[in-house]
Amino acid sequence: MRRPFLLSLGALAFAMGCASAPAPLPPLTDRTGDGTRSSSSALESSNQAPGQPLMFQVKRYPDNSPYDLKSDRGQVVLLDVWATWCEPCKDALPMYAQLQKEYGSRGFKAYALNVDEDVRAIPPFLEEAKVELPILLDANALVSERLLKVRLMPTTFLIDRKGVIRHVHEGFAEEFLQKFQTEIEQLLAEPAS
Repeated sequence: MRRPFLLSLGALAFAMGCASAPAPLPPLTDRTGDGTRSSSSALESSNQAPGQPLMFQVKRYPDNSPYDLKSDRGQVVLLDVWATWCEPCKDALPMYAQLQKEYGSRGFKAYALNVDEDVRAIPPFLEEAKVELPILLDANALVSERLLKVRLMPTTFLIDRKGVIRHVHEGFAEEFLQKFQTEIEQLLAEPAS
């Protein structure tokens, strides 16, 4: 089931400029005025019930140790779904590392959830893009495809302290930075319980 997902993402990415030469501002799909898909429409297309905590378990890269999203309850989490063939991901992931440095001491964590079939493609990508984020492996794209219903690379989810998806951003543009900062600040200001 994974291959059709990756092929469809690859075709979509090619059509959207993700697999070709980097564009200054990658085009986005499903525009809702500000270029992002709202959390309500994201949840409608996912298997996640609105208001319910997101739950999944994957492996960490490179040691394959287990990671459970539930372990980050009480934190605000940025989860970015990416692939090594995605040109905009090279710009997005370092920005998320900067957000981690800026907000980490206040209860913020950022993770990069990779959907590549071959993990050998990850090290050269990380070195080239200068990525310093914890990498999670989405084996067979089960989380991305079945749970989150990702349609475009990268797709970024902001998850509140209770584990609920609150914001979804498809694609990437540097102008998103201010929006991310505003959303992160709002989520950090909310109580954990």
